[in-house]
Amino acid sequence: MSSNNTKDIDKNINNTSASGLNNDSSTKAASSAEIDSVMRKYDRESNTRVWTGVPKIVVTVVLALFSLWCIYVTLFATFLEEIRLTSFMALIVLMGFLIYPHKKGLTKPNYIPIGDIIFMILGTASYLYFTFNANDIINQGTRFEWYQIIIGIVGVAALIEVTRRCVGMPILIVAAFFVIYALTLGLTNPSFAGRIKYLVRNLFYTKGGILSTPVNVCSKYIVVFIIFGAFLERTGISSFFIQLANSIAGRFAGGPAKVAVISSALCGMVSGSSVGNTVTTGSVTIPMMKKTGYRNEFAAAVEAASSTGGQIMPPIMGAAAFLMADFIGVPYSDVIGKAVLPAILYFFGIFITVHLEAKRLRLTGIPKDQLPSFFKLIRKIYLLIPIIMLIVWVSGNYMTMQKAASLAIILSIIVGFINKDAKLTPGKILDALSSGGKSAITVGAACGVAGIISGAITMTGLANELINAIVSVAGDKLIIALVLTMLCCIVLGMGVPTTANYCIMAATTAPILIRMGVPIAAAHFFVFYFGIVADITPPVALAAYAGSAIAKSNPMKTAFTASRLAIAAFIVPYMFCLSPALLMIDTTAVEVALISITAIIGIFGLASGLEGYCFTDMNKIIRILIVIGGILLIYPGIVTDGIGFVLVIGSLAFQYLSSRTRKA
Repeated sequence: MSSNNTKDIDKNINNTSASGLNNDSSTKAASSAEIDSVMRKYDRESNTRVWTGVPKIVVTVVLALFSLWCIYVTLFATFLEEIRLTSFMALIVLMGFLIYPHKKGLTKPNYIPIGDIIFMILGTASYLYFTFNANDIINQGTRFEWYQIIIGIVGVAALIEVTRRCVGMPILIVAAFFVIYALTLGLTNPSFAGRIKYLVRNLFYTKGGILSTPVNVCSKYIVVFIIFGAFLERTGISSFFIQLANSIAGRFAGGPAKVAVISSALCGMVSGSSVGNTVTTGSVTIPMMKKTGYRNEFAAAVEAASSTGGQIMPPIMGAAAFLMADFIGVPYSDVIGKAVLPAILYFFGIFITVHLEAKRLRLTGIPKDQLPSFFKLIRKIYLLIPIIMLIVWVSGNYMTMQKAASLAIILSIIVGFINKDAKLTPGKILDALSSGGKSAITVGAACGVAGIISGAITMTGLANELINAIVSVAGDKLIIALVLTMLCCIVLGMGVPTTANYCIMAATTAPILIRMGVPIAAAHFFVFYFGIVADITPPVALAAYAGSAIAKSNPMKTAFTASRLAIAAFIVPYMFCLSPALLMIDTTAVEVALISITAIIGIFGLASGLEGYCFTDMNKIIRILIVIGGILLIYPGIVTDGIGFVLVIGSLAFQYLSSRTRKA
């Protein structure tokens, strides 16, 4: 979600307020300008050029045509894959320079420096050279002239510059490390010129570099789902999710925080952006939480943790579910089936924590007369039709993923025309297409750099060396390999979009765990989870910092609080690697039921222990015992479940008796 959407978001927020929520000065949603300001500060994708008048119309049309081109290509194109991929990257580079200035804060209307124009033309032309000469380039084998290598260097440089502008430096630092390693130590050609020629040929002219799996999947599947998400937002579904969450949970103790958990999980699942979702839903929920009595840091942390978790929420998972299905070679339905229990544990942990915090602070909910009516909202259940049909079409193997997404876009348009509160107009359709095209720039550029990283690792054999190094350090102790992999994922995932994030993890860190004997699905889920939680993990916790900007809280305290709230995301991945039954791998229905019950009790114990409250304030010994018991219950096994059950239930019983004694 980008700053282009702030007007629609503000309108949806106003609709939410008009539906019965308290809208006094302390709970009033942030304005479009405030949302845009926070997005520009914490979301690099939102730092765009300012186009007005005719230039704005031209740029909007170009982005919309790109979206239509992507839909057409994924559905009907029969030409060479190299032609499809290089034309896609050419348009990514072209639009990247059109949309993003070379540094933050450049807001001069209708201005693009001559240097950017030259770089844009040369970068776009380098990919189009490949597009129009694809057959000859494929047939010439390894014999490349120096002018072709120079064209390749220009293409790589243009992609890197676009990525720097719209994604940021962390992913480029990683890519630079592997490229420098390849040129200095990794490649065996004795001459430096020979190494450059070999590296550029493999990165630019083969499907083992920029044009590898990440860009292939991005251009074929992900872009269509991004466009679908843009249309879905304009049907008013975000407003519907927030109102629905209010009608379900708003009246209970600490209701606004529970509303934030539910609505952010649902909205984040569609948007695929931790920062974007934190800012947009948080502009409504954070002021409501502060009004109820939650501390500023806690309110911002709840929103950040919930919005980040939306990307692990099936069935869409921010479009990463479709990418994961392609990477591990299983049906999409298998991926979302495996993701259900870990997602439930994640959000249950946050939900219990906000409930206990509300009880500890004696907070109330939102008055019933200020809440939207559930029975009136249920009349808008048709807004979910596009999502439901998408799931049915894809999981039932009735059609390809891209065709299902394209039909879901058509359904979104129909639903948008029906919804009177957020009626879809031709202008909104154009805006949705252009917004989808703009969002594709970031993902496409990041996926291209992910291809550079995986290509450099593969051609130098560094992947095996890294795997062997970690395996040798870990020995036969899987837990050590898991810790080292977790640290790699958090570092590599800082500030990187969800889908590109997963592409990097799948290429660099998942093979480590697979070598250690972890099932391929468990390995991929592990690296996906820890790549995602980088958005709330200090020091580069962009989602937490964005939430703190709205709540006016301390950013670092917010980040640490968000990490505590999302504790399940730091523990559950270890558990499903040590015991894959949590992902429903090699298990039975009875075992799944038992695992679900014990894990939920374990999460409850863990959350209450970290919160330090259940029935009454806990002393340090009880907190330690109940946390240990919670962790043991999350890990499947008769012995661990037995010990954990005794510790958790015993601690809760002690707390209950203590609370009764205090009341007496």
